[in-house]
Amino acid sequence: MTAADSPFDGPAIAASLAALPGWEHVDGVIRRTYQTGGWRGSLIVANAIGFICEAADHHADVLVTWPRVTVSLSTHSAGGITAKDFEVAQRIERHLTWKPALDSSLTGPVEPLVR
Repeated sequence: MTAADSPFDGPAIAASLAALPGWEHVDGVIRRTYQTGGWRGSLIVANAIGFICEAADHHADVLVTWPRVTVSLSTHSAGGITAKDFEVAQRIERHLTWKPALDSSLTGPVEPLVR
């Protein structure tokens, strides 16, 4: 087992969550619920999470509903939450909360996909 596969203890989980607003530690996973504008937004968000997890070969539990998506991460093979979970959570967070810069030629949607 590498350091990336070693489960974090409670204080390490709490310290790592400080860098991930909106994420919580509950029932042995780190979890966040993204509010969406409806079914279309939920599907877009779920697909984005799926892409990130597949590319990382580290898969989340994803619950898709109208109008929200809940993502839960843990490393089953390690029996807990590891550095892998936090790295995937950070990538999900950056991807789903990205918006074009004010000086960008990109405008983005009128309504954000997640809240």
